[in-house]
Amino acid sequence: MSEAAPTAPAILRLPFTGRWLTQNSPANRVPSHGTDLFGTAYAIDFVAVDAHGRSGPPGWRSLLSTEAPEIFHGFGVSVLAPASGTVVSVHDGEPDHQARRSQPALLAYALTQRGRVRQGPNAIAGNSVVIALEPEGPFVLLAHLACGSVEAVPGARVRAGVRIGACGNSGNSTEPHVHLQVTDSMDWGTCRGLPVAFLHPGGGAGPWLPRNGEVFDAG
Repeated sequence: MSEAAPTAPAILRLPFTGRWLTQNSPANRVPSHGTDLFGTAYAIDFVAVDAHGRSGPPGWRSLLSTEAPEIFHGFGVSVLAPASGTVVSVHDGEPDHQARRSQPALLAYALTQRGRVRQGPNAIAGNSVVIALEPEGPFVLLAHLACGSVEAVPGARVRAGVRIGACGNSGNSTEPHVHLQVTDSMDWGTCRGLPVAFLHPGGGAGPWLPRNGEVFDAG
């Protein structure tokens, strides 16, 4: 059972522009990814899509096999700092592996999940950047970045909206997407996930948290 949420979420900017689909949203359930492991209780995923809501072009491979990550709309799209803060951790060099939309490929991938968990946080997050909003946190993690794309430098101050990398398919990812979470520490074995909300891209009043399946234009 997940612990009670703090009263106020961290309010962030969306870390990208363009059209995106929401997946694994804490607006639908907590823990959003089915576990509290690695501080993911309130994590949220975003997949870039086209005007038809597709993350990549259809084809026989999307039904029966794996696909190259480069064909997906999100691959290589700039990932931006969602808030101003200090870069406290970067990880790069993890490969962008084949994407999986087909049921056979997804099933085979699910069978290897425990092995990735045993390898630790980098095997799950892949290429990533962590930004401290204040010296003692909270900490914002952006994960599954493209190999070789990380531009953030540990110890550097970044402003909200500055490019820190590109969307990829590294780590525990079935297709290119952006994973974002906020935690109270960087001890990934014991950290506590914290709630998050976003400034509405349409300028709406108050914090906003998209639900699973919601497609929106981030500007």
